[in-house]
Amino acid sequence: MLHWRAGAEGRGALLTGDIATVAMDRRYVSFMYSYPNYIPLNASAVKGIAAAVAPLQYDRVYGAWWGRNIASGAKAAFDASVERYLSAIA
Repeated sequence: MLHWRAGAEGRGALLTGDIATVAMDRRYVSFMYSYPNYIPLNASAVKGIAAAVAPLQYDRVYGAWWGRNIASGAKAAFDASVERYLSAIA
């Protein structure tokens, strides 16, 4: 992932690649170890990602796939996604 401080008109943006992919509803991200093999990312790795991005300021997430972005409120969406994901795999 890449943090672009000047992105989103200066509000900051995350470019997540496929490790934290923007969901189809564009309200959440999800985490995957291997998309071709449908292997989810484990809780420890997701917590590590969450800790790494926690101090960053961003309002937008650009995902790896065309049109799969969170246009605003992305930090709150990312944080909610972490909790949602960890709850689902627990």
